[in-house]
Amino acid sequence: MNKLITYEEKEYGIILLNRPEKRNAISVEMAKELSKVLEEIKERQIKFLVIKSAGDSVFCAGGDLTDFHGDLDEEKAYRTLHTMKQVLFQMITFPVPTISLLQGNALGGGCELATACDIRIAKEGSKFGFIQSNLGILPGWGGGALLYEKVHPSFAFQWLTEGRMYDTTLLKQKGWIHKIVQANEWENEMELLREYLSKTVEQMAYLKSQYIESLSVPTLMEKMEKESARCASLWTSAEHKQAVQQFQNK
Repeated sequence: MNKLITYEEKEYGIILLNRPEKRNAISVEMAKELSKVLEEIKERQIKFLVIKSAGDSVFCAGGDLTDFHGDLDEEKAYRTLHTMKQVLFQMITFPVPTISLLQGNALGGGCELATACDIRIAKEGSKFGFIQSNLGILPGWGGGALLYEKVHPSFAFQWLTEGRMYDTTLLKQKGWIHKIVQANEWENEMELLREYLSKTVEQMAYLKSQYIESLSVPTLMEKMEKESARCASLWTSAEHKQAVQQFQNK
């Protein structure tokens, strides 16, 4: 049986979401493994950390409905959401830059995970959507709060409220995507990361420290916590239960 999360180290670290048969949906077990890996490697002498996933078409489809299902009460929903909220906070405060390689679409929690990274590099043709509002809830891992830090607040509000899927071109214009890569160039990972590999470990650590200082971390954690609690409060709504049921019936 393949490991759900793998870690490899070169000059940089690589975390792989390894569940392509489930569109790399995040289970509670995966969330715990992610948190453990991030804690174990935070003192490593690496230039940066890459988050990527197995398969060709989907970076991450969000939370696995086996765990993040519609029958949780508010308290259980909050506890279930909590681990990934911690993972996103670990990524935001990771001591060197984090880079997501988005080889395919990301939905819901998948966009939250990508937003927690400092840099987002996407394959052309991919689409991304904070679709949680279409499911009767909000982002539950704190990714909505992070989105307000990464793009103009007006666009963040629009995206979260409308729940639309957007392509790479528009999201690069909005500043969420940093680089679009053509499909025939995607497999050359070292070239994709060339600009980051040319820096020293010390440079990258100092650059990330400066970025973290700009975020007002205690306030950011409070905003993420508030978002997660609000999502949990909507978990038992009829709209959310119906949306989850319709999805599972497809």
